[in-house]
Amino acid sequence: METASAREWVGRLRPYRQPDDRRSAFETFLTCGLLVLFWVLMWFALSINTLLTLALSIPAALMMVRLFIIQHDCGHGSMFSSAKWNDRVGRALGVVTLTPYDYWRRSHAMHHAASGNLDRRGIGDIDTLTVEEYLALSKFGRLKYRLYRHPIVMFGIGPAFIFLLQHRVPIAALKDGVMSWASVMITNLAIVAMWVALGLLVGFKAFLIIHLPIMLIGASVGVWMFYVQHQFDPTHWERAPEWERESAALHGSSFYDLPKPLMWLTGNIGIHHVHHLSSRIPFYRLPQVLKDFPELADIGRLSLWQSFRCVRLTLWDEELRRLVPFRSLRDRTAAVAA
Repeated sequence: METASAREWVGRLRPYRQPDDRRSAFETFLTCGLLVLFWVLMWFALSINTLLTLALSIPAALMMVRLFIIQHDCGHGSMFSSAKWNDRVGRALGVVTLTPYDYWRRSHAMHHAASGNLDRRGIGDIDTLTVEEYLALSKFGRLKYRLYRHPIVMFGIGPAFIFLLQHRVPIAALKDGVMSWASVMITNLAIVAMWVALGLLVGFKAFLIIHLPIMLIGASVGVWMFYVQHQFDPTHWERAPEWERESAALHGSSFYDLPKPLMWLTGNIGIHHVHHLSSRIPFYRLPQVLKDFPELADIGRLSLWQSFRCVRLTLWDEELRRLVPFRSLRDRTAAVAA
């Protein structure tokens, strides 16, 4: 019944899939303009107070996150009615967001195709082990996984590594063919050209003080958003025979019910269960879906306060069918001993 209901929602959401090219262009130019505005304000603030400059990096970073969501929609073919314009805008924004568009688009499509499938983890996902898989690791293997899932690594070191280093030389792109690898290299060259131009314009020291915090904060916010969209309780994971895409999309993706200003700043991507059900819906139409179908707001709802508790969820317990913290292993061991 649940699967049939999830499939039914796909049909109901079909009318929302048509993009409005004027609205899409407006959202793109507005977000780019606001990022440039905050960047310039940070430059002027340098002559006043460095702390003021760093404070302005927060809204600038959120504009970077919003640009990433626009690029993300381009990758789904949902931002513009023309496939060519989706790719052109997506590739251009990839230079700003430090994301090789063509490579990322392919890996993200694979994430959507296998989300919630325990037998197809590891493609565009947060690595998540089952309890049994974790217990089967060596002590060193468990240590590595614990370090990977530590908040400092997950939301601090990890995002910086992904956007500054891993996206520059994604080894998997070599397997995708010459075109994918060429796209990565062209993106890298464009990034270097943009950074050199900005460095020559404002001075390389000023450029680093301005741009580095924007990139680091934006990367961390982006990874946090992606994390809470799938690493929440109760989420939905299944093995391949029972896994159904629609059910996994609806019940394995959260509705991150942020305050409206934060929802706007993050491109409504918190309405993630609707996005996974129908990825061709432009981000600016997602709130209308919830308005027209308020019953969807009760599925996978996660408030801002509740989302902070998701950090401790690290392992999938196939018996309980839910994410559990490392602490649950100690509790289980103590119970068995008792």
